[in-house]
Amino acid sequence: MTTLVFGHKSPDTDSTGSPLIWAWYLTEVKGTPAKAVLLGEPNTEAAFMLKHWGLTKPEIISDVTADDKVVIVDTNNPAELPPSVNDAKIIGIIDHHMLVGGLKTKNPIDITIRPLACTATIMHDLMGADLAKAPRAIKGAMLSCILSDTLEFRSPTTTPHDRAVAEKLAADLGVSIHDFAAELFAAKSDVSAFSDAELLRMDSKEYNIDGTDLRVSVLETTAPKVVLDRKASLMAAMDGVAKEDGADQVLLFVVDILREEATLLVPNDLVKRIAEASFTCKVAGDTVVLPGVMSRKKQIIPALKM
Repeated sequence: MTTLVFGHKSPDTDSTGSPLIWAWYLTEVKGTPAKAVLLGEPNTEAAFMLKHWGLTKPEIISDVTADDKVVIVDTNNPAELPPSVNDAKIIGIIDHHMLVGGLKTKNPIDITIRPLACTATIMHDLMGADLAKAPRAIKGAMLSCILSDTLEFRSPTTTPHDRAVAEKLAADLGVSIHDFAAELFAAKSDVSAFSDAELLRMDSKEYNIDGTDLRVSVLETTAPKVVLDRKASLMAAMDGVAKEDGADQVLLFVVDILREEATLLVPNDLVKRIAEASFTCKVAGDTVVLPGVMSRKKQIIPALKM
């Protein structure tokens, strides 16, 4: 039976690349047939990664069955996974996020959750010397994941180990980290083809504070003006997206990678109250700039309160 390897819904670079990396490892090194799959269309940066390294876009699936063997990567949150994930035969989890709870397994499994910036960094460590057998495209995907998740080492989630692994991979591949990261971020910043609703869901997590269900969305870009020029239509689309997704409110943080700050759109009094309580700021209009805020995992989600 082929093992399915997948990350979270709205797949970013790490949730697109890491399934490919681990499926290669299971198949070629461990002798366990495995296949990478996605839970949605990859974002523009992830699509660039696939094309740049000559990787085939994995099949997109909407659910799993009780007969499926699966390895979950880059998440452990049931809300970000297929509806029937607890019916499947989960055999492993590799992640770098906080433990959420709610997944059920039929047997004891291998779980690796480490406080690193990227799932691909953990996979590098788990593979050890076997990584030397990996083709260029797999090493390239690993480098792409790390540079994306660390925002080229700007994110506060970055550890010295993430950086060391990326530098080692770049040297092996003969790649300039700065030049390649610039290409990744340019691809990430090209959002012209996406509707407002698609942008609000592109990189999004569900989170509850004090009984209020939030969709916490982040757009990381080197061209924030392109997104902020659409703020009126983005805010107008928030109610519809929230209703469709069973949330009370969408929060959209536009992260300026180069200036190392985030701009939060403030469409109503609820978001204003959350912003002022969470980030000790004063909101005067329909946006608020949050200097130094780069990471949803480390700086946004832990800070949120009413």
